Amino acid sequence: MATNKYNVGVIGYGWAATAHIDAINATNQGTVTAVYSSRELKPAELKSTHGTNIVPYKNVDELLADPNVDTVSITSYPIQHTKQAIAAAKAGKNLIIEKPLALTWEDCRAIQSAVKEAGVKACVCFEVRFISQFQSIKKIINEGLLGEIHYAEVDYYHGVGPWYGQYRWNTTKENGGSSLLSAGCHALDAMLMCIDDEVVSVSSMNAQSSHEIFTKYEYPTTTVTLLNFASGKVGKVASVIDCFQPYYFHTHLVGSEGSLLDNKIYSNKLHLRDKKWAKLPMALADSGDVMDHPYTDQFQAFFDTLDRVENMPFTSLDESMKSFEVIFAADKSAAEARPVSIAEIRGEG
Repeated sequence: MATNKYNVGVIGYGWAATAHIDAINATNQGTVTAVYSSRELKPAELKSTHGTNIVPYKNVDELLADPNVDTVSITSYPIQHTKQAIAAAKAGKNLIIEKPLALTWEDCRAIQSAVKEAGVKACVCFEVRFISQFQSIKKIINEGLLGEIHYAEVDYYHGVGPWYGQYRWNTTKENGGSSLLSAGCHALDAMLMCIDDEVVSVSSMNAQSSHEIFTKYEYPTTTVTLLNFASGKVGKVASVIDCFQPYYFHTHLVGSEGSLLDNKIYSNKLHLRDKKWAKLPMALADSGDVMDHPYTDQFQAFFDTLDRVENMPFTSLDESMKSFEVIFAADKSAAEARPVSIAEIRGEG
């Protein structure tokens, strides 16, 4: 298959951007050639850090007007995503957008509309879908080793305190949004990857640690969400960003022929009747550090689909919208202490 070369401009130059740049440059087709930052950057500094010639911009519009840039990666503050993504789409650039896509459902829809109208391609950084753990889990499900899954738990435990770079702005409602939007969205998205069914409604509750580090958050830092699927399946997602413990991405799937717990499986199909779990050889999602995330695999898949003029597998904008509508339903449910249907979020009822 013939491959094209893609020149990528990165909008925002913080912690996530450094991971994006190195991951894009590690693909077969992508090279970062431009970066926008609100602070002054020197070309020599960028080349020394990333090993390629990168043009620094202090104006987003000037970067988007660069005819040599055909794709942009948005790693700026979440509150800036909507305006920048819409401008990039109108400029005819393909889009890689760091999560959260936006902080309101209306803004997510506005980005989706702009991308569709411009005829460009876009993906959202739900890169956990590309890690060995969830790629392997999807294959296990497809092979029928768990049978028909009727219950699932996918939980995100990650204490986001001052020791973590995101804390500085994540504590604000303006930029963090909610526990699910700021971090736990990865768990909810992984749940939807495992349970290939439409969510009908959700019921959510919030809590918050009393420790002084976490009381600085302007929104509840723990959210527990129950999901009801159209087929009658149920799921639970916890987003806990106010804990003192190692990072933990808890995954438990229960089916008619077996169960899966993190990197362990028990299956009638494998004749495992010794009352012990069988350990699976796969890398777990066990780090919140962006340098440990499988961005390169995701970006490689994105560029491959640009070459084939196909939709992005797993994390296309349209696929990611399914996760965000559930997230906004969950946040509404917790805020109003009532179940919320997905139809309500869509404006259908």
